[in-house]
Amino acid sequence: MNQHASIRIGHSACPHDCPSTCALNVELLDNNRIGRIHGAKDNSYTAGVICAKVARYADRVHHPDRLMKPLVRAGAKGEGNWKEASWEAALDLVAEKFIAAEAKYGSETVWPYFYAGTMGLVQRDGIERLRHAKKYSGFFGSICTNLAWTGYVMGTGALRGSDPREIAKSDCVVIWGTNAVVTQVNVMTHAVKARKERGAKIVVIDIYENATMKQADMGLVLKPGTDGALACAVMHVLFRDGLADRDYLEKYTDDPKGLEAHLQSRTPEWAAAITGLSVEEIETFARLVGTTKKTFFRLGYGFSRQRNGSVNMHAVASIPAVTGAWQYEGGGAFHSNSGIYKLNAELLEGTKLRDRNVRYLDHSRIGPVLTEAEDALYGGPPVTAMLIQNTNPANVAPEQRLVVQGFLRDDLFTCVHEQFMTDTARLADVVLPATMFLEHDDIYKGGGNQHITLGPKLIDPPEGPRTNHYVIEELAKRLGVAHLPGFGLTERQHIDHMLSKRGLGDFDSLKDSRWVDMQPEFEDAHFLKGFGHSDGKFRFKPQWNGGIAPNKPPKSMGIFGPVNQLPEFPDHVELIEVADAEHPFRLATSPARNFLNSTFAETPVSREKEGRPELLIHPEDAAALGVATGDRVEVGNHRGEVVLHARLFDNIKRGVVIAEGIWPNYAHERGEGINVLTGSDAPAPYGGAAVHDNKVWVRQA
Repeated sequence: MNQHASIRIGHSACPHDCPSTCALNVELLDNNRIGRIHGAKDNSYTAGVICAKVARYADRVHHPDRLMKPLVRAGAKGEGNWKEASWEAALDLVAEKFIAAEAKYGSETVWPYFYAGTMGLVQRDGIERLRHAKKYSGFFGSICTNLAWTGYVMGTGALRGSDPREIAKSDCVVIWGTNAVVTQVNVMTHAVKARKERGAKIVVIDIYENATMKQADMGLVLKPGTDGALACAVMHVLFRDGLADRDYLEKYTDDPKGLEAHLQSRTPEWAAAITGLSVEEIETFARLVGTTKKTFFRLGYGFSRQRNGSVNMHAVASIPAVTGAWQYEGGGAFHSNSGIYKLNAELLEGTKLRDRNVRYLDHSRIGPVLTEAEDALYGGPPVTAMLIQNTNPANVAPEQRLVVQGFLRDDLFTCVHEQFMTDTARLADVVLPATMFLEHDDIYKGGGNQHITLGPKLIDPPEGPRTNHYVIEELAKRLGVAHLPGFGLTERQHIDHMLSKRGLGDFDSLKDSRWVDMQPEFEDAHFLKGFGHSDGKFRFKPQWNGGIAPNKPPKSMGIFGPVNQLPEFPDHVELIEVADAEHPFRLATSPARNFLNSTFAETPVSREKEGRPELLIHPEDAAALGVATGDRVEVGNHRGEVVLHARLFDNIKRGVVIAEGIWPNYAHERGEGINVLTGSDAPAPYGGAAVHDNKVWVRQA
């Protein structure tokens, strides 16, 4: 008898914080157990390909260390002493603590805190409904996207771009600022197709030879934070050698003459000194994109990790405007399609309940917020109560020592709703067990593609874990707001509402079709009817102070960072942490192949494949330090220090070191993770987290 005869196939979407949002086929072994997961071959973007870590998702769903029962702290914070509680008692305690905190300090003392542990709209964003109903402190979610989104939209005026499936129709694919093999594998599916079928060249630009660059025809290894210098030198060559499309520039851009004049001094020699590239590398790359009309720039989230990231993204996005590549199928640029979906989430998020007088807090600055830095609290009370869903700030947030110090405050009550005992859960007062994506209903929109995809419940969860939606609804009852609009609906009803408002049917119709393709028409995607600004022009001269952006902070928060140092035209600006005599190295904390932020670090195969926390260092730098592969090294700056094991690595610039992945804090020998070294200052103009932008010293441990 065929042992797989009884296997059914269910359909879903990958819920994780990855632009691919892959359409999935899931092997269902019975009502509560899964087998392998496969990419949906009939989805035009996923095209049957998913990453290995999601393919073995059964390792997470059926992991023996999953949280199964509510836990209440029984000893000192962080000691790990817990007692089990019923769901009713645990939620009663959370509500009691929130009410007491509000009575003492007002509603703004409570800060619901969440992010992208799931990208499902219902389970992720329902926490906002409770926030607005109770007038709890607002949440400015800045950590992942802001620097990149801001720079891109300052030029284009809209968060969309060429259809990413057009990569397969390109003659040159430039993958810049993303290790796509590791973080969005489907980019490579389409790029490799273009190479096989069209002879397209694949160019990869990054700060070290990563897995994506190993598949490239041309790889350019830059010094961190110098992308803008390379972009300017490329455009200098385009104007110098008659490769700029002057007719296109005149019709579609704001000040091409001003840009050309500005770039006169931004020569390949100038950029070589900044980037660490050779003049020949810069000239060769510029000629390639200048003579290949169908050049597709696939721009990644690496731009969000440097303090000058918005400037760098804007400069790079300016190149296809100079070449006119936007005019061609297989040409132009793409960063995210997050601006195309326009789903109505007013009931889900309770936006009509929002009080605009309530302060916002920057979630990237949770360390300063919890340690009561005056500039982080915006004149309001201290945060003394938190509900945390879908994120692990004690591990992933910048300036980790401040974050942990804040969580250990005796006057802070923290409830963490989680799937595993994360670094953040270990510091909580109450820990609630959460369902996984196959155990509840949700809906997803693909930032890196163009699909809205349904993720219906496919298996029953174990006894114990409950959905995010359940927790929000139950707390609303206990906190006296369950009668307000948006509460009392099921997940399916929320999905029905969002779909019907957009004219996309309902839960059942989307379950039948599995996904809906929202890709704009070619002329809209390529901005051939004009860019998103009021004058229809691509802006070489961005309005950094107050200009449009997809995730602009509320007016009450103002503008962040040294906005007056942002340039009039594309340029290189050293707003980064420049290496100095005391800190001669630049550290980036790049993604690891088998982790996704702090997720998958709990699964045995992922941990085994990654090995241990390591520091990639150039052999000549290692020799100068007397360090060999495998040696323990201490890496530090004014924020702290951590110990890793050295791994000598040739394909990196001297003076640059890389620590791949976000290992759990407890995986490091001193119990502190790599984000001890990253800064929590808010970069210009609209914030973010520059976690790849750190000056450090390195020495033998």
